[in-house]
Amino acid sequence: MDGSIVKWACVVAEAELSAPLPRRWAHSQGVAQRAADLAGVLGDDAELLTSAAVLHDVGYAPRLAVTGFHPLDGARFLRDVHAADERLVRLVANHSLALLEAEERGLRDVLEVEFPLLDDQRLVDALVYCDMTTTPDGEGTSVEARLAEINVRYGSDSLVGRFIRRASPEIRAAVERVEAALAAQPR
Repeated sequence: MDGSIVKWACVVAEAELSAPLPRRWAHSQGVAQRAADLAGVLGDDAELLTSAAVLHDVGYAPRLAVTGFHPLDGARFLRDVHAADERLVRLVANHSLALLEAEERGLRDVLEVEFPLLDDQRLVDALVYCDMTTTPDGEGTSVEARLAEINVRYGSDSLVGRFIRRASPEIRAAVERVEAALAAQPR
């Protein structure tokens, strides 16, 4: 790849998020920066991850919110409007343990059928790491601080609060696997 997919992804994400949701756009940019920092770990898939990172929350854009479940809305937009790469679309659809939230929303079967989870655990983990170690304002943070922030923002009894509580062990494990891979990289 020559970086053109990343440039395209940034243009699409900025067009959909920057004006209506500037904080979400800042978060997406921060997640993409985290992804770029993983290039040494991911090799040939680095651009795919960076593209998925900047697009992971595109489904929050008001004009795209059809189901109200942003991973599904974003993936459908990327597939149907942009004919985006299947792996990219599946990463966006399933980012940060989305299947568990889809289950809370009664959409798990829909998500699984339309956008099966990628078999590449390191890419799935990498996107979880990038998202769950970036604040809503795009700054780096710890996974524990991010999980706490989500719980406070949505409330522990909310649908998202229930989801994040269920997903937390798997989120922590994904972050730990990526941190271990980063630590093993030659300096």
